[in-house]
Amino acid sequence: MVDNGGGKIRRLSPMKETMKSNDAKLSALLRESRLSPALPPRFQENVWRRIENAEAPVKTESWLDALAALVLRPKFAFATAAILLFAGISLGALDGTQTAKHDSQARYLAAVAPNSLR
Repeated sequence: MVDNGGGKIRRLSPMKETMKSNDAKLSALLRESRLSPALPPRFQENVWRRIENAEAPVKTESWLDALAALVLRPKFAFATAAILLFAGISLGALDGTQTAKHDSQARYLAAVAPNSLR
């Protein structure tokens, strides 16, 4: 018997009922014949350990790695670039003034005592 949704119940033919019972028997037989392999020893414990390790925070190996991780974050990238640019300009200006000072001292010495350099 099958309800077709309209409240009317109609009877299945004997062949359809036999096929339906054979399908149920076949499904049960297939479920029983399915082999499920035995789990390795301490499987569940190993699964939970892997989950805990995956959730654990990553520890950096050195202070340099921690600094690199901090600097490479997007919100600090602009500040890092600005600091490096300022440091480069400052070091360049410092080196330029020292070179200019050295050159001016050499020119002064050449002008005052030209024979002392030779």
